[in-house]
Amino acid sequence: MAATASLERTPDDLTPYGGVEPNAAWRAEVRRLAERQNAVLLAHNYQLPEIQDIADHTGDSLALSRIAAASDASTIIFCGVHFMAETAKILSPDKRVLIPDARAGCSLADSIDAAQLRAWKAEHPGAVVVSYVNTTAEVKAETDICCTSSNAVEVVRSIPADREVLFLPDQFLGAHVRRETGRTNLHIWAGECHVHAGINGTELAERAAANPDADLFVHPECGCATSALYLAGEGILPTERVKILSTGGMVEQARATRSRSVLVATEIGMLHQLRRAAPEIDFRAVNERASCRYMKMITPAALLRSLREGRDEVHVDPFVAERARGAVQRMIEIGRPGGGE
Repeated sequence: MAATASLERTPDDLTPYGGVEPNAAWRAEVRRLAERQNAVLLAHNYQLPEIQDIADHTGDSLALSRIAAASDASTIIFCGVHFMAETAKILSPDKRVLIPDARAGCSLADSIDAAQLRAWKAEHPGAVVVSYVNTTAEVKAETDICCTSSNAVEVVRSIPADREVLFLPDQFLGAHVRRETGRTNLHIWAGECHVHAGINGTELAERAAANPDADLFVHPECGCATSALYLAGEGILPTERVKILSTGGMVEQARATRSRSVLVATEIGMLHQLRRAAPEIDFRAVNERASCRYMKMITPAALLRSLREGRDEVHVDPFVAERARGAVQRMIEIGRPGGGE
């Protein structure tokens, strides 16, 4: 599913919340329909607060997919972007998987397709392909081992040192892995999440300077991750205050930190979960404009419509799903899968 899919909206889509007020009546109807369909509602950390609050489970995409696979529910409603719903289908092939708006794509997943990956592999015969979970099913099917943002370093370290590694698609996560492993035979695809790439080092430095006592939570997909480590290395920021974390890791760290304030460098939807996890802490975005329009396409109206009409169902070719499932399983066998993004 392409992130460049049409974003044309109906009149209802253009009104707040997609034309539906997320009130008590909406919540009751969503829960009634979910129970009637034996459906589990999953919401990614970047979803609208109202979607996060109605969900049975909120978290990163891989953790949610694993929860869905272990669930007794026959239907999975995945409130996230398309590759996430695909991953849930890969891990739960016998369950019906719905995404409330199939137009919800991902600029990072769209930065490489299966044909491009096959061509890259041909240039590096014998290389081990490591793909971030933020990829399409077809790309996962061409992958040797998947990884998450929290275990990417561990996955790459598990590969023999004399083997070339093709790391994709995120260039900033790849740079983090190369920095941590010191690996010189790691080739990195030049892909990026347009939202995370837009959180730059200059604004991070400015916000950090204005909040000298704040901890700094930085997602490794961010363009500012290298800047954060540079500031720590130069003594401009205390090293112990700089945390490079997956979304799941941010929630865990929020509960553990002793700081009274935290600057957060990731998509702004994450602030809702962090504030729920530690309401006594002042969480602020490094970039308040870092909002993913695709994540926000899952409106209360779209969720209700999906439950009422059974749209949009996600399908993955069984052969593709089987190959992709192998790449995910190999990651799990290496170690704890950790946070998805």
